[in-house]
Amino acid sequence: MLFFLKYIDRFTHLKLEFNPVPMKKFIALAAIVALMSSCNSGDRGELVGVKGKKWLPEKPYGMTLIPGGAFVMGKSGDDFVSVNDAPTKTVTVRSFYMDETEITNSEYRQFVEWVRDSTVRLRLAILADELGETPGDGDAGIGDFAFLDNEDEEKTPYDQYMEDNYYGMGDDFYEGRKINNNIDLIWDTAEYPDEYYVEVMDSMYLPMEESYNGQRTLDVSKLNFQYSYMDMQAAARDGSKRRKDFIIKEDVNIYPDTTVWIKDYNYSYNEPMHNDYFWHQAYGDYPVVGVSWRQAKAFSAWRTLYKNSYQKSRRRQQINSFRLPSEAEWEYAARGGIPSGTYPWGGPYARNSKGCMLANFKPLRGNYGVDGGVYPVRVDSYFPNDFGLYNMSGNVSEWTRTSWDEANNAFAHDLNGESYKFIKERGKEGTRQVKDIPINEKRKVIRGGSWKDVAYFIENGARTYEYQDTSKSYVGFRCVQTYIGRSNTDRK
Repeated sequence: MLFFLKYIDRFTHLKLEFNPVPMKKFIALAAIVALMSSCNSGDRGELVGVKGKKWLPEKPYGMTLIPGGAFVMGKSGDDFVSVNDAPTKTVTVRSFYMDETEITNSEYRQFVEWVRDSTVRLRLAILADELGETPGDGDAGIGDFAFLDNEDEEKTPYDQYMEDNYYGMGDDFYEGRKINNNIDLIWDTAEYPDEYYVEVMDSMYLPMEESYNGQRTLDVSKLNFQYSYMDMQAAARDGSKRRKDFIIKEDVNIYPDTTVWIKDYNYSYNEPMHNDYFWHQAYGDYPVVGVSWRQAKAFSAWRTLYKNSYQKSRRRQQINSFRLPSEAEWEYAARGGIPSGTYPWGGPYARNSKGCMLANFKPLRGNYGVDGGVYPVRVDSYFPNDFGLYNMSGNVSEWTRTSWDEANNAFAHDLNGESYKFIKERGKEGTRQVKDIPINEKRKVIRGGSWKDVAYFIENGARTYEYQDTSKSYVGFRCVQTYIGRSNTDRK
């Protein structure tokens, strides 16, 4: 206590004897010091660049890094069917991540359920808005699922500005409004909170007259995913238009066509595959089929959105987009670093030294099961290639982003080669009209062959196509993501 009093006394004494600088001079001096400090920022006047957060590449879950390089693209062996659509050409591709396996039924169901839940939440929020219901109006009910902008809570200036100026400015009044994802949806009919909730849920199912055996089925025609992207090829070549003129909106029904198991085969009993293959847990790790090129593209867009939403919630860097591989990327990855290999495992034969089949295809006329699988098999079946990729030959063929052209190998660039067609668009602004798309643009390259193909079509260099809006029981897909950098050695 005595020490403290002495300290106060000394401080007071010093304060009385100190002749302070006038306030104006003090402010001016502080401003000069702050200016000099901000100008220098510790760089000593040198060009050091704009400093940001240290960035390290993150390997996406379930993917493997394919190191970029050059290879001879095309069929190096005999062209037994004389189609001459895959002449050899040396090309180079940059590094990219690729799914180790084909996209599974389980993974695609995650997409379907996300769209289903989002659709239900939006319908609940719209009805709650029409009824004027908000959270906390009384007993639990549809008001709990109202748009979050209806809540009586303090908003940030930004949120308030966006709500006042942009909400309801899109195709409908509800575009841009926040859906409440914080409350769980109720699927048990015995626990529906009120009649309005029942009304919304009833609208998601097929009418009663279309049900049988006492079971009502979800109306999959209502499962639509809308996304947009920029047509960079068109934008780069036409600087006379505005940015909005190159924004393409896609609205895609995303449920797989399970009827392909019947439509693809005449005089064949495949109803059990139609009934069970997509939804049954027994087939969860099997490749999804019945998915069109447009649906595979929509899945890639959703996968990007899903991951970036998580990144944003953690204040992390946004990731590069997931997408379908180009034809060159797919073949490079399939070869597994063996440039002259006929198959992904490198050898010219579809059997190993013990006589075991190395892929799921049709080895003999009428004998689908000699390789261990009558239909598609698990995505991790057989041995992976040297890049760690499974079933690059057989099992299911895979969509690529490349449009089909018999002479693609001849005219495509030898660096990240791709075939592009420039499409004349008309009609509603921002939409693509199918009737204006040339026939070769609607055909998309598929690679790898499938469980129903003979050995020729599962070779690395074999190529064929399907129309982008068609779905087949033998066509699936896997995603890639462009690697930012050169290789693993770029990590610091």
